[in-house]
Parts: sequence; structure tokens; C-alpha cells
Amino acid sequence: MTQEIWVFPFFGQGHLLPSMELCKHVASRNFRTTLVIPSNLSSNIPSYLHQYPLLEIAELPSSPPPLQQPGPDPPFPPHMHHNQMAQGLENLLSTRSQNPDSGLPACAIVDVMMGWTLEVFEKFEVPTVGFFTSGACSAALEYAAWKGHLDELKPGEIRLLPGLPKEMALTDSDLKSRRHRPPGGRGGPPGLGGPAGPMGGFPRPPGDMGPPEMTGPPKLGGPAGPMGGFPRPPGDMGPQKMMGPPKLGGPPPWLDEVRGSIAYMINTCDDLERPFIQYLTDQVEKPVWGIGPLLPELYWKSIDSLLHDHEIRTNRQSNVTEEEVIAWLDSKPPSSVLYVSFGSEVGPEMEEYPNLADALETSNRPFIWVIQPGSGGSGPPPQLFEGQPGAKAGESYFPCDLDKKVGERGLIIHGWAPQLLILSHPSTGGFLSHCGWNSTVEAIGRGIPILAWPIRGDQNYNAKLVVKHLKVGCMVSDDFSQLIKKDDIIKGMESLWGDEDVKNRAALLSAKFKHGFPTSSVSSLDAFRDLMNQKAV
Repeated sequence: MTQEIWVFPFFGQGHLLPSMELCKHVASRNFRTTLVIPSNLSSNIPSYLHQYPLLEIAELPSSPPPLQQPGPDPPFPPHMHHNQMAQGLENLLSTRSQNPDSGLPACAIVDVMMGWTLEVFEKFEVPTVGFFTSGACSAALEYAAWKGHLDELKPGEIRLLPGLPKEMALTDSDLKSRRHRPPGGRGGPPGLGGPAGPMGGFPRPPGDMGPPEMTGPPKLGGPAGPMGGFPRPPGDMGPQKMMGPPKLGGPPPWLDEVRGSIAYMINTCDDLERPFIQYLTDQVEKPVWGIGPLLPELYWKSIDSLLHDHEIRTNRQSNVTEEEVIAWLDSKPPSSVLYVSFGSEVGPEMEEYPNLADALETSNRPFIWVIQPGSGGSGPPPQLFEGQPGAKAGESYFPCDLDKKVGERGLIIHGWAPQLLILSHPSTGGFLSHCGWNSTVEAIGRGIPILAWPIRGDQNYNAKLVVKHLKVGCMVSDDFSQLIKKDDIIKGMESLWGDEDVKNRAALLSAKFKHGFPTSSVSSLDAFRDLMNQKAV
């Protein structure tokens, strides 16, 4: 019987999209592959995924988390939602275990943000592989910062991280908290001590004032036995539950989430992050595989051509069509356009948006600016724009009269934007980005230099990777504990366009992907296949 592999993603498009791509890679290695999702996310699954013969979708009963506002990326769900899913998962595994025609999966690939599932899988003796949808650098730096006790870092001090490239040394400025709202808002401090983000833990539910150790979903079935996982550094006095945001110098938030995994998969490749993959391998003494970047198949097949988002991603609410974007880009000189986008979950402070608008007006460079619903707001992004029927005052930032001031030099997109198309167009010359991992690798693969404006979580370390290690971009500011000003943005734009070395390195790095999906990632996925086949013998 063909072995079955389950893939268990975290909520939100930033986790679901790479998980779907991973399913396709696993299924292509002759495994029956099942993507396990809560039923309320079933509408997010594109129809083409059902065309793969070895790929199935399993839905767990669930209801939308309380207080959730509609949007492309659901906010972090409260614990009751986890309990409902956990019970559904246990019921599904119990039913499978009693059915000789289906049986239990040979392995579950579990997003590291879904660590609460591990006890359920352990109960049924299903081995797990921890899956990081972000890169290896952020995980490695978090681990090294904890191991190096960076809570003792003094102002102005530079601390080398043993085992990691010297250019990734951390300073106190790397650890300064960004001026953002408390957890639950759209921003947050950097990875160490920051609110729940792509690499953060689970936030407290509304009104919960309990101690940190109670911030995660309740344990299922009592305390877990020895689970293995990451070794603790010398002097550590015992286990800690890290479901909530870590304290400065505390263990990485994912540490406990992957404690029982037999191996780890990271959404990256050797060409981007080999030193960081190797560092994690040395620390955990288990296989750590770079199996990405997990971008759509069409992305890799159209490296030298224009990529149309509508062929691979569902078009969401927007004020422009792809045809209008292409026509606008076609009218601009090669490598002249600055693309500005902060993704769907995070963004600058409301006070920073006018500074960005002023900078774009003053710069005289052509630009595309994507403004999401809820930009500058304090909660999950809503669907409505300010000025539309039913919208609340102050809900979203709107750059009044900017379009009139800049004319055809600027294209302002409200809502969904065809990002892959924009990054693949020859007129695009730079990307002002929050450095979310998916956006980062999409730009790198197309040779687009990055002007880094990280907001929270792993974005801070992704930005450091881009600027310090890969050297294919620059920071919009040296101090993210202060509001970003107009002059910071203009200076960053001019630095990006004036640095020929950055442009050349970006082109050389993208050339490594001209033959498609990285060969090192193909080998890593084959290594996973071989491990599963060995266990089946």
C-alpha cells in the first residue's frame, strides 16, 4: 500500500500557500498526500489542487474564531478553536486507525505554529516532521540569540553568534522594540520579545490577564513524556512552556513546538541560507532540510517571462485589473519602478503613511503602492476601505490627492495586487517590502533589490539576511524603534537605486534559479522520501 503523508498548515495565506506547494512535491514522490485544514478554510483551496491524483483534502470541523473580522489572512485563533480542531483531529485519527483500507498516516508534516497537535499525533504513534514556512536565518538567529544570552547585550555592543556568519552579529539596535501597539495589533516588536507573528507564539485571548505559561492552548491529555527536540544551552535549569511570546533572551517561541519531530523542513534552499540550515542541523542533531522556496510551479517555469497571477492565485478585491497594471508598467523605462507593498497582515503605523506618501511624491520616481484594507489600523485588516459604505472613520489610510499630484508617475492599488506579475516585469527596479518570507523569496528569484522595512517577528531577521548576508538590499532606516520619516524613505530609495553592487548581486543570485526549482531542495525532498521508505521496511 502506498504510504500516506499528512500536511498540517497554520492559518493564513502565508502558511497555507507554501503548504499546498509542499503537498504537490510530496505527492510527486508517490506518496498519498493529504492536506488537513479546518473546514472554515476550505474556500481558500484552489480548484486545481483537486486535479492531482495522489493529493486529497481532509477537513476538520471548525467554526470561525470569535471576534474574527473577515480578511485574506485570519488572525490568530483563540484556544477554544484549537480545542475544537484537536478533538476533530483525534476523531479523524481514531476513525482511520480502525479502518484497514485507510489506516494511519506514515508521517505528519506539521507547521511549527501548530505544535498543539503533537500530543494527538503522539497518542496514535504517528511521527511528525516540523515545518517552518519562513526561512532558516530567522530560526537560527533566534536560537543563537537565546543560547548566547543576548538579554545581557549592552548599548553599542556587537555580539558575534558562534557558528553563524560574522556579518550576522547582533547589536542592541537589532533588539530594540518597534513603536507599535500591544499584541493583537497589526505590528509589533522584533522577533525577540515580539507579539505573535510568523515565528511568534499564541497571543492571549481577549481579557486574559493570566501568567505567560497559560497563554497557549490547554494541554491535551496531561503532561507529555520525553519528547526530544532542541538541546538546551549550558546553565538552563529545565523545561519552559513557550506557547506565548518569548521574553528577551528567552527560548525561541518554536522551540517547544517541534520538540518531538523526527526531522525539520524549512521553506528555503542552500543557495539562500546554507550556513543557517547547517547551524540548525548542528544544534538539533536531526535532519534539517531546505525544501523551498515553495513558490508556485509556474513561477519556476517562467523565470524569463511575465508571470500572470490570475493563472495561479485567485484574484481578490482590487481597484485594478492585471491588464491595467501591465499597461502602466509597459509605459515605464526598464528597472525604474519602485514597488511598495507590506503584505496583507502588517503595515507601518498610521503616522508613517503620510511620510511614505510625501516621500513617493518628492522622489520623482515611478511607483506602484499597494494599500491594504485596514492600513494603519490596530486590529485585523477589515474588508472595507475608508469612504466606502459601512466603513468606519480612521479604519484605513487613504493618500488623499496623491494620485492627482503624481499623475501617471504613480499607480495606487487598493486591496489585492498581482505581485508576481509586478516583480517579473522588466520595468520594476526595486521593492519596498516588510520582508515577509514569501515576498522576500519572490523578489530574490526575480532579481529585484529590496528596500527593507520590517514590521514584526521573523521579518526583522529576514531583512538582516537580505541586507547583511545576501547583500541584495538595504534598510530604510538604522533605527526601527523610531517612526520612519520622509527623509529616511527618500534616502533609502536613493541608496537602493545608486548601489550598483546591490543590483549586480541581486541579478547574480536570481540567476541561480534560472533553471527552476533549486536542485538542493529536490535532493532534500528525495531525502525525506528515502527516510519514509526506510521506516516502511
